[in-house]
Amino acid sequence: MKKTISLLILFLSVPLFSQGTVFDSLAQKGIKEIYNIKFNDAESTFRQLIADYPEHPAGRFFLAMIDWWKILLDLDNESYDDIFFEKLEDVIYQCDEILDDNPDNVDALFFKGGAIGFRGRLRAYRESWIKAADDGREALPIVEKAALLDSTNVDVQLGFGIYNYYASVIPERYPLIKPLMIFFPSGDKAKGLEQLSRTAMQGKYAKNEARYFLMTLYYSNENNYFEAKKYADLLVNDFPDNPTFQRWKGRIMIKLGDYHSSSKIFNDVLIKAAENYPGYDNDKVRREAAYYIAVDYRNRNLSDSSKIFFNKTVELSEKVDKEEESGFLINAVLYLGMIYDGEGNTEMARRYYERLLEMREYGSSHTLAKEYLDKN
Repeated sequence: MKKTISLLILFLSVPLFSQGTVFDSLAQKGIKEIYNIKFNDAESTFRQLIADYPEHPAGRFFLAMIDWWKILLDLDNESYDDIFFEKLEDVIYQCDEILDDNPDNVDALFFKGGAIGFRGRLRAYRESWIKAADDGREALPIVEKAALLDSTNVDVQLGFGIYNYYASVIPERYPLIKPLMIFFPSGDKAKGLEQLSRTAMQGKYAKNEARYFLMTLYYSNENNYFEAKKYADLLVNDFPDNPTFQRWKGRIMIKLGDYHSSSKIFNDVLIKAAENYPGYDNDKVRREAAYYIAVDYRNRNLSDSSKIFFNKTVELSEKVDKEEESGFLINAVLYLGMIYDGEGNTEMARRYYERLLEMREYGSSHTLAKEYLDKN
């Protein structure tokens, strides 16, 4: 629920740049560097953009987006929150200065709406719901005005597409949220998908964000894994070293029943983690990769290899699980018990089943553990 609410109040706005080819080239270069997780390079590029075009808010906005992607790579890490909020306030301040002189400046409207939208999105992730909702209400009319002033900009359809989709879906799926929705215009799911698809295919600056949202919503909400894979392929092909895109594709392949292809993806993830690729050197990334590799080995009856990676999953889960046991940990313990059971090693199997009963219930974990213990 948290994810869908946070997406509802996101109004990402990217302007139709009119500063010339040099400006456009720098902006595109920096955006690609962000998606490639080359944050130092991106910062250099956007600081050059600020130096060359100090009156334009793009450079400051995209500097903030570097911190946004640092946050996305590990949402549990709140160390970038304050600097991200500060950078967004700088963008809003600069845009207000521009709008004081020219209330119809499209670039200032776009970037102000985008900055407020991202501020609201992080507030939603941090469960500051009232402030997040206020940001959503504040951003919407700003973006609408910008769209009226520049109706040819395909990129602006991203924000409206996200809004239309989630404003339609959330009240249906989460009745408790319905009262909050009276403060927002109604949505249109089909229109939202159409707007996102148009931006994903025709957008100039926002196409990758549109592809990201389509990939995640087709996976999480629509259960249409073939459509999700279409956008995952585009993102991974363009940004092969982005751990977020690569991990999503691995999950999608699991849903499509192609465990072996998923295992190949997650093996590559582990290699990059071992080589300290930016964004990959993270125990949660390693844990997810180890788990899905183990599942593939188990499906192919390669029990020794499967045990190695399930044990790695357990080891990493014990490091990163904070408040309660994760599904990764519980399933790994269950599968280890089943593997030892299948090998006739009932003593080891019982250890894992008994440990499972000490954990929280996840799916049918307790029922299965009791069945196997009774059998033995």
